[in-house]
Amino acid sequence: MNDIAPTISVLGAGRVGSVLARAAVEAGYEVNVAASGSPADLELIASIVMPGTKPMWAADAIAAADIVVLALPLHRFSTLDPALFAGKTVVDAMNYWEPIDGRQEFFERDGLSSSEIVQQHLAAATVVKTFNHLGYHQIEEDRRPSGAPGRRALGVAGDEPVAVDLVATLVDRIGFDPVILGSLHDGRAFQPGEPVFGNPLSRTELTALVGQPAAA
Repeated sequence: MNDIAPTISVLGAGRVGSVLARAAVEAGYEVNVAASGSPADLELIASIVMPGTKPMWAADAIAAADIVVLALPLHRFSTLDPALFAGKTVVDAMNYWEPIDGRQEFFERDGLSSSEIVQQHLAAATVVKTFNHLGYHQIEEDRRPSGAPGRRALGVAGDEPVAVDLVATLVDRIGFDPVILGSLHDGRAFQPGEPVFGNPLSRTELTALVGQPAAA
């Protein structure tokens, strides 16, 4: 791990975004947050529920980040300007779940997982899928130090090993055992309806369900 932690920018200040921003601050990261409004509109809620974060305009938060976390409402994703994300590592913490989100034509593409569609839209970025298969309350409550009994696991899926390792370190520092899948396509295992979704699992249990070898 580098001595200087990467800067995290979280897009979305709802329940998932707030939990992830707060957890990243507690893990020692510099964290920016952005929502649909202005930074001034976000300052009060950030000071209460995400202390230690810096509210910014979305474009500025993306530019300042080493890792951009997408935790915004799914219907807003297609409005993002892909050019802003060029060269960035992007964590897709969103889910396409039709009973909740309604039918989203943007995400209805045969044979592709939702994160692969995110990668297609952000073609010049590197997308890694994680924080998808546990609820915000589980991410808040189940964090544990490395090696602690009962530590939960989080899947991490992506096509670029350097980006996957960077995000896996974030997952570990926040308080979960990362279980790495070898491609973004494999990240469909984290989606709604799959056995791991919403199911708090240990590293051994998660690796067994997704068919990956357990880490030594």
